[in-house]
Amino acid sequence: MSQYKAILFDLDGVIVETAHFHYLAWKRLANEKLNSDFTHEFNETLKGISRMESLDLILQNADKEIDIDTKLEYATLKNEWYLELVSKMTPADILEGVPAFFQQVKAANLKIGLGSVSKNARMILERVGLINDFDVIIDGTKISRSKPDPEVFLKGAEELGFLPEQCIVFEDAVAGIEAAKRANMKAIGIGKSEILTKADIVFENFVGMNLEAILQKLQ
Repeated sequence: MSQYKAILFDLDGVIVETAHFHYLAWKRLANEKLNSDFTHEFNETLKGISRMESLDLILQNADKEIDIDTKLEYATLKNEWYLELVSKMTPADILEGVPAFFQQVKAANLKIGLGSVSKNARMILERVGLINDFDVIIDGTKISRSKPDPEVFLKGAEELGFLPEQCIVFEDAVAGIEAAKRANMKAIGIGKSEILTKADIVFENFVGMNLEAILQKLQ
């Protein structure tokens, strides 16, 4: 019998791919409000961090300083543009292999939790039809610290009623992997092994993923 009782999933880049929508919204803000360029490469550096921290990095990149009221206005505007895009999401936006893997998790009687810094996580899960698959949802509305702080995953374990070492995290960002390790959880990376170097195991995606083999490897 496995020592693991639950799996905590990040949302963006793991279950659905909303990075492109974030990119489009931030790019529009940079172009229209800061008269600055915004590249795909720079967008990658914003993975897994909060909206306000992302805006600080964008301002730094654009060599611009603005007051706190304008910052809040810009962050709200970016979110409105982002929500316009994600409100059109459907179950077709779930990443390939995820539904089949969820079935394996349920068949193994493991609990499913979300650990995302996104404040829009519930809305996205509703749009793609996965909201009822989660036993616990910890999102940006429930935490005060962004990854790599482990708060989001520790709260997930706590709400599920398990010890951190009984949980496995699936993450696509370096900050998320670090948060999982700091929470004393096993971390499965989704992406490139040369980037997610601290993960216990790395897969490119969920296609053909076998839960039993993962559990055996982690024992």
